Amino acid sequence: MAVKITSSKKNELVLEVTIPLETTMLDGEQSIEQALNKAGAIASGELLQRFDTDGGPIQVGTTKLTSKGQVEKAYQTPYGEARIKRHVYQTPKGGATFCPLETNARILNSATPKLAKMISHKYSKLSVDEVRTDFQSNHGRVLSRGYIQKVSETVGVLAQAKEEQWHYATPLLDTPVATVGLGLDGTTIHLREQGYRETMVGTLTLYDVKGKRLHTTYIGASPEYGKSVFKQRMEREIDHIKQLYPDALYVGVADGAADNWSFLNSRTDKQVTDFWHASEYLAEAAEAIFPTEKEQLEKRKWLDERCHKLKHLKGAAGRILKELKEQLPNIHSKRRLQLLNKAISYFTNQKSRMNYYALVKQDLPIGSGVTEAACKMIVKQRLCQSGMKWNEKGASIILSLRTLERSSRWEQFWGKISQYGVAC
Repeated sequence: MAVKITSSKKNELVLEVTIPLETTMLDGEQSIEQALNKAGAIASGELLQRFDTDGGPIQVGTTKLTSKGQVEKAYQTPYGEARIKRHVYQTPKGGATFCPLETNARILNSATPKLAKMISHKYSKLSVDEVRTDFQSNHGRVLSRGYIQKVSETVGVLAQAKEEQWHYATPLLDTPVATVGLGLDGTTIHLREQGYRETMVGTLTLYDVKGKRLHTTYIGASPEYGKSVFKQRMEREIDHIKQLYPDALYVGVADGAADNWSFLNSRTDKQVTDFWHASEYLAEAAEAIFPTEKEQLEKRKWLDERCHKLKHLKGAAGRILKELKEQLPNIHSKRRLQLLNKAISYFTNQKSRMNYYALVKQDLPIGSGVTEAACKMIVKQRLCQSGMKWNEKGASIILSLRTLERSSRWEQFWGKISQYGVAC
């Protein structure tokens, strides 16, 4: 196969591509892929050179630089390697060199923006070996494990460095936003030399007047940063959403952890204990009240009735709490007493946030399912695959990439790279 440039103008490049026709369709398609990759690499090299200078002196800030001449370098593109000569600059006194082409073309670790975008997007979803296989099988590109990780790390570090400077637009919605649900939760990942550590996940979910979910923004922070940095990220997003929807009702939904409420109380109009967590405590109480095998049907009936009442009857939480306390004299097993007392303590502490009857009537969220799903989707699916152990930096990079993608901010992020550059 052969590729040659037949015409090169200011805003146009014409290539002639010769493709051998194979005997099978699959072989023919592979020949087409190889030829088009070769053409893409040549075209990318031509495009890259248009971001170079003419070799004249330049000024970066207050520093004057002169060209040392053109130095050859290989750049990685989605189609293959593009090897070109470009001007490299230095001060008259020597020191570090500067390549304007790499700044102007938004090069990241010798990768063009398109390739860096492809690598980091795949790496946010797949293991490094799966990314490597995908590129080789589906794009005809052979990339090393180290290069995939290095480019993804560069993109992730850039995303983290710009999170306070680059503001992302929330999607324009056709339906008015009536309610904003705020949730936060923690889940664990396995860190090398540290064991299992908590990773924080937060959600900001927009609902219409009927309680239909319209959009969710996801926040994540690895153990390296801790809860303080996570909460700073949440606060920035809450401030942004409140500017967009100042008249919406803000509802905080979480499990019973006191730290969650210390954050949500001052930032929401209503606070709700997750209904499904409350149901789990009722299940433990049912286990204490109906411990034997022959009582299983009665236990299930009791639990179903109490969960239904809790959700649909006014003042049910207080009445259920009273009922649980009345069962104490009937429990003599230490283990069963522990289960029942756990439920009593939970309902005692959370009763004021269990007005599910009124919340359901108003089509307001009563469960933290969005946040718990985020723990699985943002963290568990990628960071907790079989045998995986992470260092803190690697985990934080994955979280940055996944929250951008899942919050519908991926394209905005790359648009800002094109607009503002890649300097951290």
